[in-house]
Amino acid sequence: MADLPPQKPQQDGGAPLVPIPMSADDLARGKRRIVLTISAISVVLLAVAGLLYKRWTDPVRAQESYDSGVHLFAIARYDQAILSFDRAGQLKPEMADAFLMRARSYLGLSKNDEAIRDFTHVIEMRPSDAHALVERGATYLEIKDFPSALEDANRAVAIDGNFARAFNLRGLVVRAMGDSEKALADFTRAIALEPTEDNYYQRGATYQMLGRHREAITDFDQVIAFKPDGAPAYFARAESRRALGDIKGADADHHQGRVIDGR
Repeated sequence: MADLPPQKPQQDGGAPLVPIPMSADDLARGKRRIVLTISAISVVLLAVAGLLYKRWTDPVRAQESYDSGVHLFAIARYDQAILSFDRAGQLKPEMADAFLMRARSYLGLSKNDEAIRDFTHVIEMRPSDAHALVERGATYLEIKDFPSALEDANRAVAIDGNFARAFNLRGLVVRAMGDSEKALADFTRAIALEPTEDNYYQRGATYQMLGRHREAITDFDQVIAFKPDGAPAYFARAESRRALGDIKGADADHHQGRVIDGR
């Protein structure tokens, strides 16, 4: 039996496929789609590049703004310092120190409410920042919000039991609230941690309030040893000397205080 010749495959329907020609409009639409796709990809790539550039440069610019603010703060140009710290905080919102320094700048302008707001933001970012708590507490004390000031002082002491400023602040607050005896314990602890001029002065002033003038004089002696050109300690010592009947010593201290003050 003879082999049959190979058969050509048939297309569905039995008819060969015929390419359909594209119109000019179809070609134009295709080109537009290609252009739009390329444009979209370019936009995405540019956006990604911009974000990467921003992530790389923003921390650098934030630090530059912060450093500028610190310089302006140091020369008491508080308004301009605030603008620099604003910029640093915008560029790097997690930079707690920018908000801390802006709070201090607001204090330089006696804007206590704004300062408290910034200190609060810092504390929210760094709950264990005893320094920020003490600074906010001191601001509360300034506006006579004693309960809030005491709460901040207690929190700071709980965080760092060796932080002299926290004990100094608590002493000031409880004394302002009328408990001078309790304040003495805090000032004594502050002196044990840091025997500074202010810690001695505050304890001396507290002794004086309690009528313990000899102890007050001893503390004012220490203050004067630290700062011989500080008039307040001479005036305070004069008051205690006068209370003990040392009129000559009181007059000498009062005179020295007036000389230093230029009166």
